Amino acid sequence: MGQSPSLAVQPQATSDLFAQHVMATYGRYPLVLERGRGSWVWDRDGKQYLDCVAGIATCTLGHAHPVMVAAVTRQMETLHHVSNLYYIRPQGELAEWLTQHSCADKVFFCNSGAEANEGAIKLARKYAHTVLHIEEPVILTAHSSFHGRTLATITATGQPKYRQGFEPLVSGFDYIPFNDIEGTRAVLDRYADRACAVLIEPLQGEGGVVPGDRAYFQWLRQECSHRNLLLVLDEVQVGVGRSGKWWGYEQLDIEPDVFTLAKGLAGGFPIGALLCKESCNVFQPGDHASTFGGNPLACAVGLAVVGTVESDRLLDNARERGQQLRQGLQAIAEQFPALIEGIRGWGLINGLVVKVAAGDVVQQAIAAGLLLVPAGKHVVRFLPPLNISAAEIDLALERLQVALKALCVAAE
Repeated sequence: MGQSPSLAVQPQATSDLFAQHVMATYGRYPLVLERGRGSWVWDRDGKQYLDCVAGIATCTLGHAHPVMVAAVTRQMETLHHVSNLYYIRPQGELAEWLTQHSCADKVFFCNSGAEANEGAIKLARKYAHTVLHIEEPVILTAHSSFHGRTLATITATGQPKYRQGFEPLVSGFDYIPFNDIEGTRAVLDRYADRACAVLIEPLQGEGGVVPGDRAYFQWLRQECSHRNLLLVLDEVQVGVGRSGKWWGYEQLDIEPDVFTLAKGLAGGFPIGALLCKESCNVFQPGDHASTFGGNPLACAVGLAVVGTVESDRLLDNARERGQQLRQGLQAIAEQFPALIEGIRGWGLINGLVVKVAAGDVVQQAIAAGLLLVPAGKHVVRFLPPLNISAAEIDLALERLQVALKALCVAAE
């Protein structure tokens, strides 16, 4: 399908710079974004876009939020980084907030979701050796999952395309069918003497915005408890209010033993977190570490973000705007039955299942002034900031209609 004229022109100087100096690990859209405010970003030519990507579920408060600007400025002028060999007051305060607002008792801070999941994998393996006395433990993850880009986390990721070319993979992983009780039971039985944990997303983001089934997760919680396995939830994409609740596990009426966070925790400032209950807190000094993890600057921003989500009642907004978005998408689906198959999601993480290439929808949306992101070949994700307004949701729906009409014209 041909590109619209606004997308056909490459920002030449920037693309040349990247071609010469930056590894080509991303399929980038021909767009140079230079500034942002709230739910909006501007390219270098001054064109304005409504940002329903938010750094892929990362910019919790949108762009240039004054609370974040103040937190960064204040902490940078005071103390931005020291080693974890010393006590860091903002780290303790953010850990306190997280444990007071979740089922966790302890927190380890790092820099990203992949690192948080690496920490969870290490914790599960040490638990297996020291508590379960398993010599060669196996961690079970779900087909179509995504857990990161390190060697261990691409092995944990249940999508072969992310693993190709990086063999040999890390041993000690196998896969279960997501939302399938009998299929999962069969795999659990197969590893009855070696399984130590199940690592799973409450909602599969990269796997197509597929929410967890409540009955399945409640059964899985019972099975893990019965078999003495750790239930580890990857909340990197759905945590910190994106689902309309603080944590995705609340949507499923369960509590995990361990869960991981990153993305939205500091609104775009790099941070990750591994959280666990005291019953599986087996790490000792020297077992795990992170140079930048939990430094004063990252934790000060994290505190500012979660405090603002709380004070501005953004969980309510995520639920209300999410419902508004899904209702609007359903109405659009009825207008374009040849293009749209369905809608699914929670809060402000939603997927539009399309019958054409998701990338084509994204490109036409860019031309219409709307930023979206694919989740696989046939799902388009909506991940706006949690403080997006009702008027902005209406505008996003209008611009999506423009994009879909353009697709129909191009197909004629």
